[in-house]
Amino acid sequence: MRRIMLALLAAFALAGTGLATTTPAAAHSVTVAAYPAWQAWTSYPIGTRVTHNGVDYECIQAHTSQPGWEPSNVPALWKAVSGGGGDTTAPSVPGNLRSTGSTSSSIALAWNASTDNVAVTGYNVYRGSTLVTTVTGTTHTDTGLASGTSHTYTVRARDAAGNLSAASNTVTASTSGGTGAPGQPGAPSVTGATNSSISLSWGASSGTVTGYRVYEGSTQRAQVTGVSATVSGLGVCTSHTYTVRAYNSAGESASSASVTGSTTGCPTGARMPGAPYLYMGWGNPPNPGTVMDATGVKSFTMAFILSSGGCNPAWDGNRPLTGGADAQAISTIKSKGGSVQISFGGWSGNKLGPNCSSPEAFAGAVQQVINAVGPAVVDFDIENSDEFENYTVQDRILNGLKIVKANNPNVKVVVTFGTTTTGPNAHGIRLINRSKELAVPIDNYTIMPFDFGGSNIYNDTVNASEGLKNALKNAFGWSDAQAYAKMGISGMNGLSDQQELTTPATWAQITDWAKSKGLTRLAYWAVNRDRPCPGGGVVSHCSGIAQAEWEFTRITAGF
Repeated sequence: MRRIMLALLAAFALAGTGLATTTPAAAHSVTVAAYPAWQAWTSYPIGTRVTHNGVDYECIQAHTSQPGWEPSNVPALWKAVSGGGGDTTAPSVPGNLRSTGSTSSSIALAWNASTDNVAVTGYNVYRGSTLVTTVTGTTHTDTGLASGTSHTYTVRARDAAGNLSAASNTVTASTSGGTGAPGQPGAPSVTGATNSSISLSWGASSGTVTGYRVYEGSTQRAQVTGVSATVSGLGVCTSHTYTVRAYNSAGESASSASVTGSTTGCPTGARMPGAPYLYMGWGNPPNPGTVMDATGVKSFTMAFILSSGGCNPAWDGNRPLTGGADAQAISTIKSKGGSVQISFGGWSGNKLGPNCSSPEAFAGAVQQVINAVGPAVVDFDIENSDEFENYTVQDRILNGLKIVKANNPNVKVVVTFGTTTTGPNAHGIRLINRSKELAVPIDNYTIMPFDFGGSNIYNDTVNASEGLKNALKNAFGWSDAQAYAKMGISGMNGLSDQQELTTPATWAQITDWAKSKGLTRLAYWAVNRDRPCPGGGVVSHCSGIAQAEWEFTRITAGF
C-alpha cells in the first residue's frame, strides 16, 4: 500500500512532458531516449536516469510510477544530478584515508564517508593504480600481502551510475616483518590554553616513528613530528577531548589515553547581592532604610527608568534623576552601606529603546543615569512588543549595551525578559543568540518565571531556568556551571497577576535552588508588596497572602 501511495503522490498526469529515460552505464554521460507520456506504469530501479525540462535526475529509491509524473515532485525518490544532457556529476571525495593497523600479510584502512552519502553506493579501493576491491562501508583490510612490504592506497567514492569521485589523499603503509607500526604514545596532558587554542604534550612511542596525529573523536586535528602540538581555531570557553596516535609507513599505533582541555575566556560568576525591586511610583513605597534594618538586605533594584520624551531618561518617565524621591531612597541605601541596581524599561510605559534613534543615543541616555546614580548594576527589562518582539529595537539595545559596558567596565550589565515554563520563547532565544553574534558582554541573563497560570511555581521556575541554561549552552558552548553563572531569577511574591501562589516557603526553596546551582542574580517584584494582606488579591502595596512583614526580602537577603 505504501508503494502505491508513493506512486499516486507522484502522478500529476501532465501529458506531453517530453520526459526521457535511460538506465546508465558506468560513464559520465548517458544517451537519452524519448519516453512516451502514454506508456503504462513503469518500474524504476536505483540508478535509472531521466531528463526532464533540461535537468538530469537519478533514481535513489526503487519505485513504480505512472506516466506524466515529474521527478522534481518526488525528491525522496529522485536526485537532481546535472544541468541536462546526461550525468556529469560525481560524488565528493572521501576524506582522511589512513592505515589503522597491519599484520605480516595485511593492512587495515579506514576513511571518512563521502558527503553525498544518499547517492554513493560504494567505494573503490586502489593499491597504486590497481583496483583492489569495492566496498559499501568505510573500512577495508587488504590481505595476502608479503611481509615487510610497503603499499600506497587511495579511495574513490562510486555512485549507482558508476561515476567516481576524485581520489582521496594517499596513504602509505607496510606489513609487519619489516618496520612495524609504532607503540602507543604516552598519556597526553594539557600544557596551555588561550581563548581559541589548546596545547598538548605526550610521551614518545616506542619503535620507528614518523610523526604523531592528534584526534578529536575520529577527526584528525593536528599532525606533528614531535611530542607536542597546539590545536587552534577553537571557540571561547569550550571543552575538547583528544587522543594521540603515532604513525610510520607501517600504519598507526593504538590510541593514547584521552585528555580533556578547555579554552579560556569562560565567564566568571561573581554573585550579585539579592536585590528585590523597589518602585517609588506606587504601592506606598517603604523607606529602604527601615527595610534594610529589619531584613539585612543590602541591595535594591530601583524601577523604572523610562523616556520623558525622546531619548531623555527619567524615573517613571516623569520624575527627575536627581533631587526626587528615587534619589533620596538611593542616598539612604548607600548611606547604610548598600548598593543599587537600576532597571530600565518594563512591561509598559514610554521606553528609551524605541525612542532613542541609535545604539549610541541609547548608550548616552543610560550614561546619564549611571552618572547621576552610580549603580553597581544596570538592568534592562526587555518586554512587550515594542522592545522584546521588535528586533530592530532589540539590536539597538544590545549594540548600545556594548558601548555602556566599554565605558563602564565595573558596572554589571543585566538583561531581564519573560519566559515559558520550558525556557525562553523564540524572542528570548533570539535575544540570547543575537547577544552572542554581536559580542555583547552581558553579565547576567535573568528570566521572570511567573504568570504561567500554573499550580506549582517552584517546578515551573526550575524548569524555566533549566531551559534558559540550555539556551545559553547552545549559544555559547558553555558547560552547565558556566551557564548557571550567567543566570538570574526575578520572581513575584505572594499572588501573581495570574493568581499563582508563591509563599515565603516556596521563595526560600527557589532561593536555595538558585544558590545550589551557582546562579548570580536574584530579585522579585516587589518590596512594596512584601507586606501581609490575606485575601487582599493582587494589589500594589501587599502580597495578597498571610506572611510576616518583609519576609520575602529577608529570604532574598540570604542570597
